Amino acid sequence: MAAPGLVRYVTTAMLVRAADSGAAVGLVLLALQAQAGAAAGGFLAAALSAPHLAGPWAARRLDRARDQRRPLSVAYLLYGLALACGALAVGRVPLAAALLPIAIAGLCGPLLTGGLSSQLAALTERGGRAQRRAQGWDALTYGVGGTAGPAIVAAVTWLAGPLAALLTLSGAAAAAGLIVLTLPRAHTENTRPPAIRAALRLLASHGPLRRVTTMTMLNALQLGALPVVAATYGKELHGSGATLVLVYGLGNLAGSALVIVFPLRGDPENAAHWRFTALAAATALCAAAPALPYALAGFALIGMMTATAFTATLAARATYTPPELHAQVFIISAGTKVAFSSLGAAAAGLLATTGARPLLILAALVTALPVATGLADRALTNSSEAEFPSEGTPQDSRGFEDERPGLETR
Repeated sequence: MAAPGLVRYVTTAMLVRAADSGAAVGLVLLALQAQAGAAAGGFLAAALSAPHLAGPWAARRLDRARDQRRPLSVAYLLYGLALACGALAVGRVPLAAALLPIAIAGLCGPLLTGGLSSQLAALTERGGRAQRRAQGWDALTYGVGGTAGPAIVAAVTWLAGPLAALLTLSGAAAAAGLIVLTLPRAHTENTRPPAIRAALRLLASHGPLRRVTTMTMLNALQLGALPVVAATYGKELHGSGATLVLVYGLGNLAGSALVIVFPLRGDPENAAHWRFTALAAATALCAAAPALPYALAGFALIGMMTATAFTATLAARATYTPPELHAQVFIISAGTKVAFSSLGAAAAGLLATTGARPLLILAALVTALPVATGLADRALTNSSEAEFPSEGTPQDSRGFEDERPGLETR
């Protein structure tokens, strides 16, 4: 934690990611309490998640800002305000009127995830163990936030109701909006970033980035499906789906802690290939669990492998993306991940009657598919695609540990 501002970064990230992960749960509970019905809760949750697809436009504004902390601060304060207004409106005004502020909060959502992650490079020197360790901390904030958000909602709802829970999350986002202003400023002279199509072209044409992004998107199908799979598997094994989700979260935290203590080494694409392969294998093994204790161990292992694979994707985005497209690439990746996760949840719901084991096998195949195709893609291109140069200086593609002058890794 010696990097300047890293403690404040982790604090900011945990606050906004807890707010982001808990808000949908709180909105569903609030709709049920207000007797608006489960369908209304679903519409509110969708209004919060769907605007993530507008992330590229938010990213371009972030990339062109002279001080990127300011638009992040505005986004977090606006998220908190809009979420509070939407929560207060549920049950008091027609549903359509309540959806508007929730959708506004959703438009800020990409800046709570990929937008903040794009600032991580400002805290450490590019390349080397310090940046890899900082990326491990970032992965940890996703794990803690994803666990803490729903837990906060559950605890506060039990004590004071879902409205109080949502207002608590709004306060967390607003507090993050103030703390983010204290982070080190990213050094950039870029005020007119390339158009959004340049970021999309980069994601499609740069081999390593394309392959890692594909692995990330298809694995998001599994991430979205896991809660449904856990509920089904828990019932089949005469246990609790909630317990399976809990051990998955604990495994995810353990995996994040592991990459903090032992930062990733070597080329990030290779790291991603190995870790997504291990994740697919862990998922397939979990499908063969003969009893609940084995399934618990399997879900913990899936969580651990997910965290290490996610850290590798953060490293890949930071390494292969030029500075003028940093925020756009991070936010586009985060937005598509949310969209694919939603598709995974919907698909798992439709296929739930087939049983948990077939779904786990299918998830393993979906995660393994881009690994296999990525290896074939890399073989066809002879692994000749180089990283983008740093200020005209050739990059060193042999690993992150080489920190000699002139070989800085982006």
